[in-house]
Amino acid sequence: MNFPSRLIEDAVSEFEKLPGIGRRSALRLVLHLLRQNPESVNQFSGRIAKMRNEIKFCKTCHNISDGEQCNICNSHARNRSLVCVVENFRDVIAIESVNQYNGLYHVLGGVISPLEGIGPDQLNIESLIHRAASNEIEEVIMALNATMEGDTTIFYLSRKLHQFPNVKITTLARGVAFGGELEYVDDLTLARSIATRLPYENYLVNRE
Repeated sequence: MNFPSRLIEDAVSEFEKLPGIGRRSALRLVLHLLRQNPESVNQFSGRIAKMRNEIKFCKTCHNISDGEQCNICNSHARNRSLVCVVENFRDVIAIESVNQYNGLYHVLGGVISPLEGIGPDQLNIESLIHRAASNEIEEVIMALNATMEGDTTIFYLSRKLHQFPNVKITTLARGVAFGGELEYVDDLTLARSIATRLPYENYLVNRE
């Protein structure tokens, strides 16, 4: 693809680095911006730069945040005895969108995956154990993706949390197919999976 301008070519190359954006799609985006007035384009680029430079991660749950603590952890309307463990903040967005959960979250930042060199020490696990030790948590919902790595992580976390007998461990009811990812599950299925969650021991029996 030949470009009449090196500036256009460089801009297309940057957009092409985004996930799911091919060269033709990148060109359409660049040409769209080119048709906008300079003020709008400056506002667009400024907001992207501001987001990247100023975004924070909640010191309690590790969710994305504008401040030291996210809006969910700061809310007095949330059930603080209930913590939902998820892989990443996209899963928080997915669960919040179904309006079936009113507790807090804990974002691990990934799952245990020996093949990819990701071990427990690289995830936000110790902070979860610290939260469980505070005696404020009564139930931990394991809302990880239904994959081998997700199951491995749930098993590891359940062993770590076993030292707190007052903490109930549950998992999502498997309306979510094995191998599926939460962010792609339809709202109704996800809502039912949260509402009909199972004790972790029952989940193990069902998998055997």
